[in-house]
Amino acid sequence: MNFYVDSVGCRLNQSEIEKIALQLRAAGNTLVDNPAEADVVIVNTCAVTTEAASDSRQKIRQAARAGASQVVVTGCWATLEPLAAAALPGVGRVFENSHKDRLVAELLGVPSQDFDLEPMARQPLPGAHQRTRAFIKVQDGCDNFCTFCVTRVVRGKSRSLPHRRILADIHSALAGGTKEVVLSGVNLGSWGRDLDPPSNFCELIRYILKETDVPRLRLSSLEPWDLDEDFFSLWENQRLCRHLHLPLQSGSAGVLRRMARKTTPEGYASLISKARQVVPNMAITTDIMVGFPGESEEEFSESLEFVRQMAFAGGHVFVFSPRPGTAAERMAGRVPSQVCRERSARMRALLAELATHYRERFIGAELTVLWETATAQPDGLWLLEGLTDNYLRVEALADKRLWNSFSRVSLKMQTGDGLSGQIIE
Repeated sequence: MNFYVDSVGCRLNQSEIEKIALQLRAAGNTLVDNPAEADVVIVNTCAVTTEAASDSRQKIRQAARAGASQVVVTGCWATLEPLAAAALPGVGRVFENSHKDRLVAELLGVPSQDFDLEPMARQPLPGAHQRTRAFIKVQDGCDNFCTFCVTRVVRGKSRSLPHRRILADIHSALAGGTKEVVLSGVNLGSWGRDLDPPSNFCELIRYILKETDVPRLRLSSLEPWDLDEDFFSLWENQRLCRHLHLPLQSGSAGVLRRMARKTTPEGYASLISKARQVVPNMAITTDIMVGFPGESEEEFSESLEFVRQMAFAGGHVFVFSPRPGTAAERMAGRVPSQVCRERSARMRALLAELATHYRERFIGAELTVLWETATAQPDGLWLLEGLTDNYLRVEALADKRLWNSFSRVSLKMQTGDGLSGQIIE
């Protein structure tokens, strides 16, 4: 069977779709790089915003138009609206998140209890989701009650994967040539609390660094209240990337209370200060929401000023999107869409300015880059693009294709949302 996989949304979705592809390959099926060549197309959907849900539906329709014999749909939007997913053209089966682990076995008609495949080396997915970096799922679900978030509704309570399974997935990635592993989850910092005996996320990181020779280990999004004083001592190991993505959502104390976030602007600022004391030049990125119900102009201004004070290295801005089953969906004080758009533009402009200031620090520095893309140029050279450990996007020219390899690069100037440099021979 020929199959094609696609995904919308977070790094966890990317990790899951890679795992599905690996299982299908291990069972003797062929991964193709075009949905038109596939007997089955599998789409892992997202529901975090209305736009993500719309993108998910679009991916499904595109697969059907491409002529796939069957479209299989899974993920958060498919869990939130399974009947709507099943009604889309070409959709043959819908697997809600609670059944996602059994997707491949059931698709192949093999009893789940008998579905036990030999380990196999990771292969980067073709197309837009091709990554030199491997996203490794270590945790799913969430026990927090943020009033705007639908993820807990569609993914359930927090569940940790055991050490041995995580280690097996990392070894599979390394066997396939992966140079950087990204640990992913819905509430990543809660890993280990539900295990018997209980463990914690710091212990997992130390375990991975001890038991593998992964050149780079990167952490996906972490809630700020999950980090303790011991957390920052992990950076004594230089294989751990100097990058933290810590969702803030708002810099206004009042909005944070209505969101039921377990932090305050003061607590968040203290955490950022500690991180920068222990790990100089740490890249700290964030998520910000504008237009949360009841957000006044004064509260938005507070949020804007707090973001400026935090001097983030970058971030994502989201306009509040009422999601089914969340407390915020029922809140009064909906902010007009035009006001939301204006606030989003202002916040995006500020984060772009802060990202520019962060990149400026490194002009003239020499950093190691892992190349993610290599594009042939008319003059015979290759245009390379990749990431430093502190999440700077760098491009450089080379006389050979250095995809998925490290180079020491002298950074020369800013280019758009990244830097250009010269490879040091």
